[in-house]
Amino acid sequence: MGRPKILTIFNGSNHEDGDRIPLSNTVRENLVNKPDTHQDRFCRSVFNYLGSLFSNKKIDGGSRTDEEEKVISWLYSLAKSGKDLVFEYVRSTERGLSFTEAERRLKENGPNVPLEHAFPSWWHLLWNAFFHPFNIILIVLSAISFITSDNPNGCIMLALVFISVSLRFYKEYSSSKAAMKLSEFVRCPIKVQRCAGRVVQTELVVQVDQRDIVPGDIVIFEPGDLFPGDVRLLSSKHLVVSQSSLTGESGITEKTADVNEDQSTPLLELKNICFMGTNVVSGSGTGLVISTGPKTYTSTIFSNVGKHKPPDDFEEGIRHISYVLVGVMLVIVTIIILIDYFTSHIWSESILFGVSVACALTPQMLPVIVNASLAKGALAMARERCIVKSLTAIRDMGSMDILCIDKTGTLTMNRAIVIDHIDGWGSSKEKVLQFVFLNSYFKTEQKYPLDDAILAFVYTNGYRFKPSKWRKKDEIPFDFIRRRVSVILETVSTVERSSPFLDTLVVTKGALEEVMKVCSFIEHIDTGAVTTFSSEDYHRIRNMEEELSNDGLRIIGVAVKRLRMRRNDLSIVNVETAESDMVFLGVITFFDPPKDSAKQALWRLADKGVKAKVLTGDSLALAIRICKEVGIRTSNVTTGPELELLDEQSFHETIKRVTVLARLTPTQKLRVVQSLQTTGNNVVGFLGDGINDAPALDAANVAISVDSGVSVAKDFADIILLEKDLNVLIAGVEQGRLTFGNTMKYIKIVGQIAIPWDGMDEDDTKTPQRWSEKGLPMFILWNGPVCTLCDIAALLFLMLYYKSHDKELDARYEFFHSAWFVEGLLMQTLIIHLIRTEKIPFIQDVASWPVICSTVVISAIGISIPFTIIGEVMGFVGLPISYFGFLVVLFLGYFSAGQVVKRIYILIYKKWL
Repeated sequence: MGRPKILTIFNGSNHEDGDRIPLSNTVRENLVNKPDTHQDRFCRSVFNYLGSLFSNKKIDGGSRTDEEEKVISWLYSLAKSGKDLVFEYVRSTERGLSFTEAERRLKENGPNVPLEHAFPSWWHLLWNAFFHPFNIILIVLSAISFITSDNPNGCIMLALVFISVSLRFYKEYSSSKAAMKLSEFVRCPIKVQRCAGRVVQTELVVQVDQRDIVPGDIVIFEPGDLFPGDVRLLSSKHLVVSQSSLTGESGITEKTADVNEDQSTPLLELKNICFMGTNVVSGSGTGLVISTGPKTYTSTIFSNVGKHKPPDDFEEGIRHISYVLVGVMLVIVTIIILIDYFTSHIWSESILFGVSVACALTPQMLPVIVNASLAKGALAMARERCIVKSLTAIRDMGSMDILCIDKTGTLTMNRAIVIDHIDGWGSSKEKVLQFVFLNSYFKTEQKYPLDDAILAFVYTNGYRFKPSKWRKKDEIPFDFIRRRVSVILETVSTVERSSPFLDTLVVTKGALEEVMKVCSFIEHIDTGAVTTFSSEDYHRIRNMEEELSNDGLRIIGVAVKRLRMRRNDLSIVNVETAESDMVFLGVITFFDPPKDSAKQALWRLADKGVKAKVLTGDSLALAIRICKEVGIRTSNVTTGPELELLDEQSFHETIKRVTVLARLTPTQKLRVVQSLQTTGNNVVGFLGDGINDAPALDAANVAISVDSGVSVAKDFADIILLEKDLNVLIAGVEQGRLTFGNTMKYIKIVGQIAIPWDGMDEDDTKTPQRWSEKGLPMFILWNGPVCTLCDIAALLFLMLYYKSHDKELDARYEFFHSAWFVEGLLMQTLIIHLIRTEKIPFIQDVASWPVICSTVVISAIGISIPFTIIGEVMGFVGLPISYFGFLVVLFLGYFSAGQVVKRIYILIYKKWL
């Protein structure tokens, strides 16, 4: 509980401590803020709160936050600096921190937690759930009902309030804990170099919990270790790091301490900086912790979580309706009570009558209707293998008009397949495939997916390369310095069985540039001629590589070399000797193919008015290739580094125009979503499954993840797919629009509880459905007079016809009550059929069977009540047949006039519900 801490890891202090290293430069002071005092924080929080109440300022999706700017500037400053200056910046030494200084810094900065999330108190959440105008209306009416001894009605209204408040409280209390999943990062021991001793200081390597790491610590890491904070490398040996938690891509990157970067290098491509939450794949090294806790780059990604969730237009609309309802109710009920009192001079009866009118004006069943519609939609989506965590997300899916999706695993199969095997001149050659197959077949260390792809391609296409004729002698494993792998194979020919020498072959595959570095010759496979590897060959192959890469293909090179080795030579093959003066054979191309269902799903979404935008951390060329395969336009594309160069206006214009955005950071994904929401006024869905997607998921109107996603992504998601297939979302969109339409039917009609089980016109589900502030008032202004005219016609008929034809009935007060009751009940029951569709009811379109059945049952009960004992208790009398004949004519006239008004309304406003 309590407020989030503002850590001051970059700031000085006046504490006197012999172990403290003084801060002697001003760079740090210009990069970060000084610590806030409690008074400053309190004053600012008050003014921010007051400002938020009166400000309608939109989110700026095109610029970084001040905190993010400071962190990025700090990282670049240390990436560009030499090691000596870096130690000075963080007030540390090459020996590391002393235990005393580390303890002092831990107290000053707080625990190394990427995001300190303060839970709102339960009573605060309960108060927010309770304090809603609609709830207040029901509570006031229930109180008056109890005062006037109308206990049943009071209990019903209180029960509705309890259900509404409980559902909202449970939802908000559960979702408030999502950010705490980030603490999973901080439960592992870290090797730290500390110094000890008063006279002669000794360097010690100790294990420290990640929560206790402080800026200035020197950490030691090896394969499998997580970086406990943002780290400036001091030394590295073959260091390879996975940054998938930040980029969302499975690729890996090399890191090295022996480089000073410049400002032009993209942040996540800095070679000497490792980020909190990323992990070591291979190699080892040491690094200086330069940022911890909320001051790390990873933490800035999540700093806006929960702050920029767009307002729910539907909920805002319901709130405004409630305000209008309160105002109208107060005016009308006050007038009615006063008129009734001046007539009867009895306050109790006047107040009771006023409460009855207020209850009639209140849509008491609205929460039940809304929740029933949402629950029905959730059950339908569950049958489509789509789990709904937030019921309101179903309605938002009906309004969604843009879906942001990642490429890997969503549009593609997330696995590589071999496309071609070509020589140095671009022609397909089987020999290239044969030798790359032998390399993958005999390779035993560090099997990669590309090896599986090569083997699968050979086996499924019927090649017979007879690996049994070869025997593996040795292997030179892959490393991220050479970026290639070699196997040494031997075979004894029939002619040379008596020879003391073996025919030995070195087969190498790897990154094309690295393979070409060790090649001195190139083979013309058609003729078998081997010539010197010239600069012309090099440039031709590099140009071919560029063309293939632009087509979204991944490429590896293949080379061979023959060795003459003695039979009894058991010495280990020398890497430099074996991988030198090799013969270049060609390249193998790979591709992550699109899913068969992706193109169909995107077409179906487009047909329903939902545009797709691809947001990926992968390369632009690969993203364009995939998008072309699945039918997404690629005429307007951009990348993360290009977006960083744009001003605010250009940023928003670019986001609105482009369909493919590649090489995006997590923060850029967040800004893209916010830009679409604010400047484009779109309802945005975001499909993501990684930690890097969490900020964008939190900001999206509809957050969608998959069951195989990380826990943080699933916690932020409103909807979880049990299959990573876009077709599953189609059902969600359809159910969302059905739910929205049926809810709007109730709001505009205040009719039957069977509405959630009604269907919708096909045209109404083809386009996104959104709440319109002007829609309801205009709907009432157009359709209200039709109902009013029908009521007036019924009143005139009762007064004029029966007054002249049946004096006895006209004199009976009970007759008018009975006739008005039946007319009003039938009107409210039948009106749903006129309003629910833009077509001609009962002729062009018929409601679902639950609505038809409820209409028949309610109408039959309403007509029969005046003829029963219940009617006698209520003061009703039986009605003549002539009155029911009049009602038939009245309702035919109402439906005819209503249909004319409906067509005119649709012509003007281009929609009905």
